[in-house]
This record gives sequence, structure tokens and C-alpha cells, in this order.
Amino acid sequence: MTVSDYNSCVDSFSDGIYRFVLKNLRDIDISHDIVQESFMKLWIKRKDVDAKKAKSYLFTTAYHTLIDHVRKNKRNTQLDNLENIPGETYNDYSDLKEILNEAVDKLPEIQRSVILLRDYEGYSYEEIGDITNLTESQVKVYIYRARVFLKKFIVSPEMVI
Repeated sequence: MTVSDYNSCVDSFSDGIYRFVLKNLRDIDISHDIVQESFMKLWIKRKDVDAKKAKSYLFTTAYHTLIDHVRKNKRNTQLDNLENIPGETYNDYSDLKEILNEAVDKLPEIQRSVILLRDYEGYSYEEIGDITNLTESQVKVYIYRARVFLKKFIVSPEMVI
């Protein structure tokens, strides 16, 4: 491939490759980077690539670069998400969160208080007892009853449908 063939490829195929990558990533800046990287790889291999097969080479290179980017960011995003979740593990399931909030609201006041202190705030049974002026065994009983109610409420047929 000559320099003029390469310049012709840039003029002819850059928009199509950009649209292809942008539809997949939905990120303008990263799409520009991937297109540029694809053309850079073509420039490095220009002596080995036939000008007639340049379009195929560019789309294949862009696709593989796109996949590499997605895989790399998927791993990074999963690790970042694990670090950012303070105690909730179902941030993506807003319906489940709404059902759980509804169930917690239906608990008697003391059960709601102890379950929130234990499961949401992370206090120990002893600390909850000090906060609520209950014995440790009373705290355990209230938490057990609250969890049983929450389990029944969440798996009830009305909530599943």
C-alpha cells in the first residue's frame, strides 16, 4: 500500500468506522481514539496490507480494538463498582429496592429500628441494645422476627408478579 492509498483509505473509510464504533460504545471520545488507533495500526502494517483489502483490515482492527477496550473497562468497572457499594448489592434493581423499602416500612417500629441498625448501619447486637435500651437477646429476637417478615413479604406471590 502506498502513502496515497493510505490517505485514500482515511478519506473513504474513517466516517464508516467511526459510526460503527460509536454505535457500539456510545462514547464520542473513545470512538475517536479507536478509529485513530485502527488507522495507526494500518499505517504500521501498510507494506503488508493490500490496498484492495484495506477496508476489511480497518473494520477488523477497529472491531478487535473495540472488544479489547470493552473487556478492559468491564474488568475495571466491576472492580470500581465493588469498591463503591457501601452495603447495597442490588443498585441496578430499583424494583427490588422499592419492594424491600416497602417491606421495611411495614415492620413494627422496634423491629424496623433494630433491623436498620444491624443490616444497614452494621452495629453489633450489643451496640443496638445500648442504643435502644433492649437486652442483647431481645435485639436478636426482634431482628429474627423482622427478617422472617421481610423474607415472607419479598417472596410472597403478590411481589413476584
